[in-house]
Amino acid sequence: MKSRVQSRWRALLMAWVIAGTLDILAAIFFLAGGNAAGVFRYIAHGALGDAAYEGGVEMVMLGAVFHYFIAFCFTAGYFFVYPHAAFLRKKVIISGLLYGIFVWSFMHFLVLPLTHNPPAPFSLAGDWKNIVILMFAVGLPVAMIAGRE
Repeated sequence: MKSRVQSRWRALLMAWVIAGTLDILAAIFFLAGGNAAGVFRYIAHGALGDAAYEGGVEMVMLGAVFHYFIAFCFTAGYFFVYPHAAFLRKKVIISGLLYGIFVWSFMHFLVLPLTHNPPAPFSLAGDWKNIVILMFAVGLPVAMIAGRE
């Protein structure tokens, strides 16, 4: 019989892999026209600057590591708050969609300005794809998997 802690860790890891993968696939196919290497280099560029575009496959791999690290942090953050916030447990779909908006806001207004990839000024017309991707590829799956436990 699995302990509650093991069950939560398993759910967290599953949510992380699913959300991280859905998010990166959406970015590759909906935002970058299938250019996976370009997406991962862009992510690596945020931390390393122009070296990410000058390096080889190691920069693509590093971008993947950074992406999944960030996805893990957001997934773990939700799982940490989930047991303590009744709203998250009662309104799983709404809270998941709102969490996707939170993730986008956190990245757009706090994280990206500190990187080599500062965002363009906010524009709903320009940012809606990113917001919707994070709502449905990250927020919703993480909330639904957290809600199963």
